[in-house]
Amino acid sequence: MAKVSTTYICNECGTQSPVKMGKCPRCGAWGSMEAQVAQAAPGRTAARRPVTPVVVETLSSLADTAAQRVGSGIAEVDRVLGGGWVAGAVTLLAGEPGIGKSTLLLQLAHEMLAQGHTTLYVAGEESLSQVKMRAERLGVASRLELTRETDARTLAEHFRAFRPPFIIVDSVQTLVADDDGTPGTVTQVRDGTALLTQAAKEVGSALVLIGHVTKQGQVAGPKVVEHMVDTTLALESASGFRVLRTMKNRFGPAGEMGVFEMTTGGMRPVSNPSEAFLAERPRGVAGSAIVAALEGQRPLLLEVQALAAKSPYASPRRTVQGLDPRRVDVVLAVLERRLELPLAGLDVYVNVAGGLRLTDPGTDLAVALSVYSAVTNRPIPEGTAVVGEVGLAGELRSVAQLERRIQEAGRTEFPRLVGPPLAGSKHVTVRTLAEAIAAVWA
Repeated sequence: MAKVSTTYICNECGTQSPVKMGKCPRCGAWGSMEAQVAQAAPGRTAARRPVTPVVVETLSSLADTAAQRVGSGIAEVDRVLGGGWVAGAVTLLAGEPGIGKSTLLLQLAHEMLAQGHTTLYVAGEESLSQVKMRAERLGVASRLELTRETDARTLAEHFRAFRPPFIIVDSVQTLVADDDGTPGTVTQVRDGTALLTQAAKEVGSALVLIGHVTKQGQVAGPKVVEHMVDTTLALESASGFRVLRTMKNRFGPAGEMGVFEMTTGGMRPVSNPSEAFLAERPRGVAGSAIVAALEGQRPLLLEVQALAAKSPYASPRRTVQGLDPRRVDVVLAVLERRLELPLAGLDVYVNVAGGLRLTDPGTDLAVALSVYSAVTNRPIPEGTAVVGEVGLAGELRSVAQLERRIQEAGRTEFPRLVGPPLAGSKHVTVRTLAEAIAAVWA
């Protein structure tokens, strides 16, 4: 007889434990460890499945498999996807509750219907009447097909039978893969996603799965779900806007970003994000620097703010929002050691205005100049933008696609860009942090 073993799995992050714990040791969620019973492998005497020969092919024998894309109908979404939907590709869209995931996908469903593609909407969380009310408000075509079926096996067979070109599942946490399964558990999310992914790839349907997020902002459920899908998108909120990011993309570049504004008529694409994020920027205030950042392939002008105040504590605080705190610590150390800027007794606060998260190393110079401006109380002159990675020796290193950043700065009200050297470019060239400070306040 096969031995039965019990494993406890966290519903939030997928951490496994042989014993039940009240708090997950990885993500810190309480009451999220649920039991999963599994049988050990059968003994030697049990019948084994016959081994079939492995089919091997060479690259030259395979047919051309170039991705067949269909435009989504919304330019910002096409930018994030890398050109549009891919037949047979599976996309996972995650975001906070109420941020607009269902609204955006209903608009995308309308665009697909307008192009003549049959679209199926699986409403696992809302009633069909609720979906209809939202769809009518957004002006979605009445040809949209709806179902409340959440059995993953039944849905997979429906995909194979009717082959809808575009499918939306709202949400993956409502799927059930076993008759006695509970929706939302790690096993059901994993198995349900695997069944729908296999069916969508067999028939060439573009499948979009809506996913939940944990309290830490990560995609809920087992990590294997993110490995199974082809594209992972995250919908975030920033300064009243909605930002759609590509976390993973097998058919295009990762890290791309699309910006939307939530209106009564749904998500409206923002064609000029730089102007939108700088609309409320204070002028003539110390501690404010404009950076020509790059998110994916998109140049953006954003404001980096800094504030320095005398610390009442023995260990001054370093508070950072929107940037990597470790990179900010490095920049502060360079300022204090190479430029002898007195920061030992000051609390330093650094923030990217608008609530965006930046991973671009080219923001280092903006952090350094905003902190220098805040400590010395010298505002950066109007019309100046900066970019550059700061090294430990105080040198300024080159950044990716500097020419595109220069063009973005010249297109707006910041024609003067201070940054590292680039042959043939018309901008203020500096090689060290000290030169950059001298050039900005020249």
